[in-house]
Order: sequence, then C-alpha cells, then structure tokens
Amino acid sequence: MTDDGPRRAAPTIYDVARVAGVATSTVSRAFARPGRVNADTAARIRAVADELGYRSNPIARALSTSRTRMLAVMISDITNPFYAALVRGIQTAAQEAGYILLLADAQESDSLEREALERLVPVVDGIIIGSSRMSDAALRTIAKQRPMVVLNRELAGVPSVVTDNPRGMRRAAEHLGGLGHESITYVAGPEASWADGMRWQALREAGHELELGASRIGPFPPTFAGGMQAGAELAAHPPTAVIAYNDLMAIGVVRGLAAAGLQVPADVSVIGFDDTLASRLVTPPLTTVGAPVREMGAAAVRDVLAALHGAEPQSGHAFVLPVRLVVRHSTAQRSRNRTSPALGTTKVSGSVS
Repeated sequence: MTDDGPRRAAPTIYDVARVAGVATSTVSRAFARPGRVNADTAARIRAVADELGYRSNPIARALSTSRTRMLAVMISDITNPFYAALVRGIQTAAQEAGYILLLADAQESDSLEREALERLVPVVDGIIIGSSRMSDAALRTIAKQRPMVVLNRELAGVPSVVTDNPRGMRRAAEHLGGLGHESITYVAGPEASWADGMRWQALREAGHELELGASRIGPFPPTFAGGMQAGAELAAHPPTAVIAYNDLMAIGVVRGLAAAGLQVPADVSVIGFDDTLASRLVTPPLTTVGAPVREMGAAAVRDVLAALHGAEPQSGHAFVLPVRLVVRHSTAQRSRNRTSPALGTTKVSGSVS
C-alpha cells in the first residue's frame, strides 16, 4: 500500500467565506435561505463552493432553520415488491419539491418501527408510513411531533391514503362467482394489518350479497414463504377459489398447491392484491386487484408538504384511491367435478383480527 501523504481536510464554510470574500453568515444564508442573499452574491458563493468541493450539511443547517428538507418513509418489508412502486412515487414527488428521503424498513415489527421513527423524528420535516404495524395510539403520538401521513390504513385524526378495498374485493368475488365458484377462501395476512381486516370484512359482505360461501385461514406472514405455508394447508382440503392478502402470498399459494399436485387454475383459482411486477412474471400470470400505487405515494407527499406550509390536515376521512381487477390466467371456470364448501360457511384457522 502506498502512502499518498496526509489526507486533505474537507473544505468548510469558513473556506468558502474566505475565498468568496463574504461573511460566514452570508454563506450560511445562501444555502439555507437563498432568497435573503443578493442573487449575484449567492451565485458567486455557489461557484466557490463547487470549486472547493464544499457540501452543506442538511442536519447542521436544520439547527438554524428547523428544516432539513428530508422526509422519512417507513415501510413494513423492503423485500415486498409492492413497496418498490410506492417508494418510487414518493421519491419522484419529493424530488420535484426539493426534498430527499430517509427510508426505514420495519421488517414487519412494530417495535422496530417505533424505534426507527423515534430516531427519525428529530431530523426530518415530515413522515410517511406505509402499512404500519404500530398501534393507533403510538401513531398518533408520532403525528403530534411531525406532519405525518399513513398509507393503507384509516386512522382518525391523522391524514391517510387508502385503496378502495371493499370495491376491489367485491370485483374479485364477482369474478369468481361468474366463473361458477360457490365459495371463496381468504388467505389472511398479518393480524396488525388494517388492510387485512378490511379485505376479510369486504369478502364476507360480498359473499353474503352474492350468495357465495366465505372462509378464512391464517394469519400468515405476508411473504412468499407465508403463502407457501398457506398453500400446503389448503392442499389438505382444497377449495376451488382463493383470494390472498397480497401478490406475494398468492404466488406462494400457487407454489404450495403445485407442490401438493394441484394445478392453478385447473384445480384452484387464485387471486392476489397489489398488481406487482411479480404478478405478471409468474406462471400462470396472476389475476390480482391493482391500484395506482405510485399515485398513493405522490398523494402522501402532497399532504405532508401542505401541512408543512400551514395547511390544516384533512384528517376527517381517508383519501380513497380507485382499484381495478386485472384478470390474467390464475383464475378459470370451476371444474364441474369439484365440490365447494357449503354456502355461507365461515371457516377460520388461527385468530381473526
């Protein structure tokens, strides 16, 4: 290893001020509050900063401005492809407004989520939470400290953006009923998920109105492995139609059924939620309930920034985004030689949220 001599110290705000011929306070204002500095002076300061390689520290700048121009984004599972589209929507809207993101992954843990948020609150201007596993009370406590928007969850007193779960489940049930299925089994996700509870409730209501049986197994982890586990359980007494909490679980269900010798959709029709990229790549391509996920992220940024500029939060009710049923090849006409559970039954494995 060669010795290149002592490492050159990073340029400071004092270096920029000296070369530009201005006070350090002027340099600070040029980066933190450019509107309060003469345009020619600000341009000269930026040119000197670029030449010296100086970069302002947003955390340090926040000490005087109380603003970091950073937003915290908390997601439940970074490996779930649903969040890729959501975060991209948040990122695009934030960049257009001059903000950057700090992304945290709760790994489906309410304790990890709470710990990360407590650390992020002091250094961000606003918070966006996707599919929180924390309690309502804990979320309201965070919302009192920074402007916050919750996604995939309706929370009284806190701005929220959700998808139209009842309509999506209704369309899925209508589709399966139209294919001759007489009963539908719902594969449940996490107990702490607001969306999971809404989807199960919506299926029961749709089943009652459409005269379809509705049953539920779970809860399971909202992952491919969780879906595989559910598929193995379903294979013991296979239904003719399944709706899973999300696409990852639906894909796992397909694989779990296949491992037991059952074919999708010849033996069992399967529907997911989210319309992620993975739903189009698997075999068979997955029928799923899709929503404008990027728009959900952009809407959350708009709400947070509006609150930062003094707007009163619209927290009386959630902003609901439309959904659509995307029909692919994982659903088909029910085979006449297959029987379904009795109409109106509600079979539950595990605890129900």
